[in-house]
Amino acid sequence: MIQNKKIYVLSDGTGETAMSMLQAALVQYHNSDIKIIRVKNVRSPSQIERTMEEVKEENGFVVYTLVSKSMRELIQNLSQSLNVPSVDLLGPVLEQLDLFFDLQKREHLQAGLLRTVDDKYFKRIEAIEFTVRHDDGKTLSQLDKADIILVGISRTSKTPLSIFLSHKGWKVANIPLVLGTSLPDELFEVDQRKIVGLTINEDKLHLIRRKRLENFGQDPGGEYANLDHIQKELDYANDIFKKNRRWPIVNVTDRALEETAAEVARIVAARLGKSMDPLF
Repeated sequence: MIQNKKIYVLSDGTGETAMSMLQAALVQYHNSDIKIIRVKNVRSPSQIERTMEEVKEENGFVVYTLVSKSMRELIQNLSQSLNVPSVDLLGPVLEQLDLFFDLQKREHLQAGLLRTVDDKYFKRIEAIEFTVRHDDGKTLSQLDKADIILVGISRTSKTPLSIFLSHKGWKVANIPLVLGTSLPDELFEVDQRKIVGLTINEDKLHLIRRKRLENFGQDPGGEYANLDHIQKELDYANDIFKKNRRWPIVNVTDRALEETAAEVARIVAARLGKSMDPLF
C-alpha cells in the first residue's frame, strides 16, 4: 500500500483540469493513501518558488497546468535543482498546437481562461442538485434559495420543466397541487415573484394521464385519469391561483418544453430584474 504521499497541483486557474487528469490516473493506484494539495491562481514566480520549496520539504510530487511558458520553465528549472519530480500536463499540448497552427512566435497566452467555464459548470451542477432535491415538494428546506418555484397539479410538466431549467443554471423547486390538500406555509414565506403556476387543458391532461397509466401497465379507467376528477383538480388549482393573483400562470398545453421553459425564465427574470442567463 502506498502511504503518506503528497501530490501538489499547480494551476493558473481553478486547477480542475489538472485534478481531473490526476484523478483519472490515480484510479490505477488502489489502496493508496495520497493527499492532494491544490494551489490555485498561480500567477507569480514567488508563488512557485514558495510552493516548490514546500514540495521539497514534504518529499512531494508536482503536476501543473500553466499557460505561461516562463512560469512553466521556472517550475522545470526548480524541479531539477531541488530534485522534485514534476509533470507538465498542459505545456506539451500548447507547444504542439502552436506548431500546428503556425503560432510559434506567439508570446502571450491568457492565464485562467478556463475559470469562467469552470465557474459556469459548477453553478450548473449546483442548480441541478438543488432542483433534484426540491422536486415534487420532497423538501421545503432552503426553498427561499430557489430562483424559480413551479406550482401545478400532476402531469403539468413540473419535473421536466424544472430539470430543463436547472441545466440552464436556474435553481428550481416544484410543488404539487393536490386536491383537498393545503399548500405548505413555506411557499408563502418566500419571494412571491419567483412563483409560477402551471395549468393545462383538461382533455389534453386526460390523454396524458391515460397514456402514462397504460405505459405502466395500470388501469387507465381509475380516478387519476377520470375526466370529471381531472376537472375537479383543475378547478381546485384555479381557485388557488385566483387567491394568489401575484403568481403568473403559464398554460403548457401542446407547447414544447423549450418554449415553456423560455417563457417561465423570461417571466421570472423580468419580475426579479435578473439576467435570463443565471450562470453570469
